[in-house]
Amino acid sequence: LLFLSETGGKDRRSGLILTIPLCLEQTSMDELSVTLDYLLSIPSEKCKARGFTVIVDGRKSQWNVVKTVVLMLQNVVPAEVSLVCVVKPDEFWDKKVTHFCFWKEKDRLGFEVILVSANKLTRYIEPCQLTEDFGGTLTYDHMDWLNKRLVFEKFTKESTSLLDELALINNGSDKGTQQERERSIDLNFLPSVDPETVLQTGHELLSELQQRRFNGSDGGVSWSPMDDELLAQPQVMKLLDSLREQYTRYQEVCRQRSKRTQLEEIQQKVMQVVNWLEGPGSEQLRTQWGIGDSIRASQALQQKHEEIESQHSEWFAVYVELNQQIAALLNAGDEEDLVELKALQQQLSDVCYRQASQLEFRQNLLQAALEFHSVAQDLSQQLDGLLGMLCVDVAPADGASIQQTLKLLEEKLKSVDLGLQGLREKGQSLLDQISNQASWAYGKDVTIENKENVDHIQGVMEDMQLRKQRCEDMVDVRRLKMLQMVQLFKCEEDAAQAVEWLSELLDALLKTHIRLGDDAQETKVLLEKHRKFVDVAQSTYDYGRQLLQATVVLCQSLRCTSRSSGDTLPRLNRVWKQFTVTSEERVHRLETAVAFHSTAEKILQECPEQPEAFNEMDQFDEIEAVGKSLLDRLTVPVVYPDGSEQYFGSPSDMASAAEHIREKMKLVSLKKQELRQPEATTPES
Repeated sequence: LLFLSETGGKDRRSGLILTIPLCLEQTSMDELSVTLDYLLSIPSEKCKARGFTVIVDGRKSQWNVVKTVVLMLQNVVPAEVSLVCVVKPDEFWDKKVTHFCFWKEKDRLGFEVILVSANKLTRYIEPCQLTEDFGGTLTYDHMDWLNKRLVFEKFTKESTSLLDELALINNGSDKGTQQERERSIDLNFLPSVDPETVLQTGHELLSELQQRRFNGSDGGVSWSPMDDELLAQPQVMKLLDSLREQYTRYQEVCRQRSKRTQLEEIQQKVMQVVNWLEGPGSEQLRTQWGIGDSIRASQALQQKHEEIESQHSEWFAVYVELNQQIAALLNAGDEEDLVELKALQQQLSDVCYRQASQLEFRQNLLQAALEFHSVAQDLSQQLDGLLGMLCVDVAPADGASIQQTLKLLEEKLKSVDLGLQGLREKGQSLLDQISNQASWAYGKDVTIENKENVDHIQGVMEDMQLRKQRCEDMVDVRRLKMLQMVQLFKCEEDAAQAVEWLSELLDALLKTHIRLGDDAQETKVLLEKHRKFVDVAQSTYDYGRQLLQATVVLCQSLRCTSRSSGDTLPRLNRVWKQFTVTSEERVHRLETAVAFHSTAEKILQECPEQPEAFNEMDQFDEIEAVGKSLLDRLTVPVVYPDGSEQYFGSPSDMASAAEHIREKMKLVSLKKQELRQPEATTPES
């Protein structure tokens, strides 16, 4: 092919000129035959009908080679060849041509063969149709033609193959049913070459051909219309048109395939999400039904649930991405895909929302269980503290500390009541949530599991109720005991106060009850006041005795001994005895004073005209004796049973009282003397 070409020139019959340059090297007839077949396949049938003029350039070859080539033309192209011009060397073949005359073999060969020198070739062919090698003016670049022909052949081959492939793909996409189209598209293969590259090659080739024609017509370079046929510009244009049409259809097929592939990928991912959520995801939740029996157990279940939520979060992220992709396809998709896309979106949303609701329900249930166990633990600790307080024996120092302890006990009991109420509320809320679990139940019967949880919750609440009831009973006993202790301390305090009051009465009796009166009437008044005073003291003593008796009863009830009661009773008795002795002494003195004043006043008030009333002097002796006895008592202390002594008032108070008695005794003595004088004068007279 490098040495055999169609130059584009024409003979005088407008037939194409085929040039066969021979060389000194061995020429392969097989290759030459193949090359001739190829070159003869290029022109159109119209061109072939006008025949070929073959120029066999034998100037650099041997005669037997030339002869063989000419004879071969008979077998290859006898009908298309009208003239064979053998260009001979100037001197070399003259002696040998006589052995074989081509003109004589015209009928057998089917075409005319002439031997001609290169400079005489213009006799048969116009110079403008001959190349410079044969003395012509036709511009021909064999390598340029060959390169363009190779490009054309490559383009033709690739475009033809590509057209077949695209047609196969496009025709497969035009089948009737959707399933057939999908099956056909799935079975189709991708084009073996890139359509864009082939189209670019064709456009470049077409542009080169058109540019060559433009340059040939305007640039003055010789150009032959046969170029359009030899280089097949119309074929290139036709192939490009077909390629563009098929490629446009192919792009639509690819778009549909891409959309279908994307839809299938989305459907596959949707089913992956749905299958996992309804399979392993739901199975994970099915195995997690317990609520734990303590704070630690509930926290462990929460941690396990967080791990499950973490795994679900990855699939939920895929759901969000798929939902966005489906939304985008719904906005830009075809109507035939809307139903399927909406169904996928609805299915995906239903499963994800249902699973998310189950996760949220499980999380809320575990949180409620944790709060329930937390309240139960706090209540248990409160009950333990209250029980510990009740188990410790009460040994308060006084009533105030008992009141404080009792107040603290009541506060703890109230706190336990509030804690139990809070536990019931938390427990009821948890039971309500568990009862709602059957509405979805993770696809299984949770009656047995729920019963265990319900039994546990109710058991905790009942246990706390029993413990609280036991503590209440113990609090009632402790409250009664502490109230008795308060009463005991109160009785002891009041008894001690009674002793103090009695002591104060005794002290008042000794220090302020010292007057004996100036006359009998006053003394009687003092005596009456003293008796009332004694009644007050008696009441005080009796009150103290009753309080002390109550302390004895309370101590027996409390099974304890009271130090204060054992000390108070002797003090009360001692003070009372002292008061009794002092009171008796006071009564005796007042009664003596009444007798003294009454007798003295009677004597002093007798008229002198009645001396017969004083005939007996014993009355004067008696009053003197009473007065002296009274004076003596004023100087004598009160002696208590324990041997102690106590005086009434101060010495000055006693001296004043004694002085008043002495004055009255002097008056009585004067009265006595007055009465004696008349007796003395009467005998004398």
